[in-house]
Amino acid sequence: MQHHRYDVIVVGAGGSGLMASLYAAKNKNVSVAVISKLYPTRSHTGAAQGGVGAALGNVSEDHWEWHMYDTVKGGDYLADQDAAEIFAKDIIDAVYELEHMGLPFSRLPNGKIAQRKFGGHTKEFGKAAVERACYAVDRTGHMILQTLYQQNVKAGTTFFNEFQVLDLIIEDGVCRGVVAYEISTGEVHVFQAKSVVLAAGGYGRVFKITSNALSLTGDLMSIYYRKGLPLEDLEFYQFHPTGIAKLGILITEGARGEGGILRNDSGERFMERYAPSIKDLAPRDIVSRAIYMELREGRGAGKDKDYLLLDLTHLPRDVIEGRLPDITDFSRTYLGVDPVTAPVPIQPTAHYAMGGIPTTVDGECLANSSTTVRGLYAAGEVACVSLHGANRLGTNSLGDLIVFGKRAGIAAARYAQDAQFEDLPARADGAALDEIERLKSGHGTENAARIRKELQETMMDNVSIYRTDETMSRQVEILKELQARYRNVSVTDTSTKYNTELMEAMELGYMLDVAEAMTASALNRKESRGAHAREDFPDRDDENWLKHTMAYRDLSRPGEVNIGYKNVVLGKFEPKPRVY
Repeated sequence: MQHHRYDVIVVGAGGSGLMASLYAAKNKNVSVAVISKLYPTRSHTGAAQGGVGAALGNVSEDHWEWHMYDTVKGGDYLADQDAAEIFAKDIIDAVYELEHMGLPFSRLPNGKIAQRKFGGHTKEFGKAAVERACYAVDRTGHMILQTLYQQNVKAGTTFFNEFQVLDLIIEDGVCRGVVAYEISTGEVHVFQAKSVVLAAGGYGRVFKITSNALSLTGDLMSIYYRKGLPLEDLEFYQFHPTGIAKLGILITEGARGEGGILRNDSGERFMERYAPSIKDLAPRDIVSRAIYMELREGRGAGKDKDYLLLDLTHLPRDVIEGRLPDITDFSRTYLGVDPVTAPVPIQPTAHYAMGGIPTTVDGECLANSSTTVRGLYAAGEVACVSLHGANRLGTNSLGDLIVFGKRAGIAAARYAQDAQFEDLPARADGAALDEIERLKSGHGTENAARIRKELQETMMDNVSIYRTDETMSRQVEILKELQARYRNVSVTDTSTKYNTELMEAMELGYMLDVAEAMTASALNRKESRGAHAREDFPDRDDENWLKHTMAYRDLSRPGEVNIGYKNVVLGKFEPKPRVY
């Protein structure tokens, strides 16, 4: 066993992890290390294209209160309004802070940070769209990632790259570190810490069509859940309206912010029927459902009528190629379609988890609706603060990881400064070693790749944009069967260096856990709200369901999930019908 000791350990090197580690490292009294499954600049934050929403008012008048309102309304009033207020205020200074770090934002002719329209962002509390997204062409996440990594190198943060975290060391309600597997050697390492920040991203790979990278398999959510700790609001999973047809590769909402129009097979601008005031810039859940309805009613394009069209052809070439260079390349490379001259085939793609590990506004992980796990923090998509409620607005994910990654890093460093290293439990790495041994030396006949394929296909069929009691009940039974089959999985590759078969088998276990909690949470919520759309309960029900779901694994009954609840933090914006 390799043993390491740091005051603060951050798991994940995407935007939230690098913000947390950078601001923890600013506390000179603590040592900071980052453990990453990938080399940091390959983290999935780099795939974010469109921008960071902040009420700078560089193009037209804007105020943080308008941004807060849009966030709460966009989240279908399930967002915690204390988190939304902190966010809408803090993101303004955070953008300028990134600019001063050297992030190369696109510019207006007057030299100020450029801003463009984005779905769900309005002025005067919903009257009209507003230019709020600060962007670096369509590579905003990539630029954030590069900038923050450079700043961490400057700050002296220690990195452990290509390490797969396998377990959290939690004893008597206190987190004392993590156990990780070094992919290049096959060695298991124990990282002792005074505080730990979880920033490992989402779990989109449970679906067949997704914009998520191969690495996003819900690892840390699953590990948390396996300890009998809750996952919050997993029923709310966002499908981005514009993935490249059949591939899921994202086409940024910024394309519609620049003036792109969604059309059906007859060329109709169909969003005028679903969101007459804001049209193509409605929130993502509304647009995705509109696309689904167009397809279901036979207005899809192509031979199989299974996609719609994003039309940019009315825009000047310099706008398409200058402000949207990556999606122009994607379209030409993967579809053979030039967006300058032809509409781009699109369909919704699984994109973002609104739910995750429940936290306070300072990133402290919750063991239930009120008690925290001391020394454990989370931020970014792995966490649920809950800023996004039932549906995240475009640009608010990059803002989330900047604002709440920073807060988690500061809080973790402050806690570590006053804490002491405690003795680790005996055989702290035992559970991780046992799981590796089971997979490598077992004689199971099941194949992880086959189970993964069935998981992704059935989740796409049964728990995607529209849901019913029938489809989700069927998925509950399918998941029980897949979990049972997973216990009979073994790997044929027993090598130690870069054993990708072993890693993929372990990732499958994580995905099955998160899918279990997600499906149970969705089946339990008998209403439609935000991204959770039930055809058998089509209306929002504030009287019975204005509350957060807390899903706990039943440790005594495999395959069973216990559901609890947590109150929504209300505030200045009372729930009302969500009309755009």
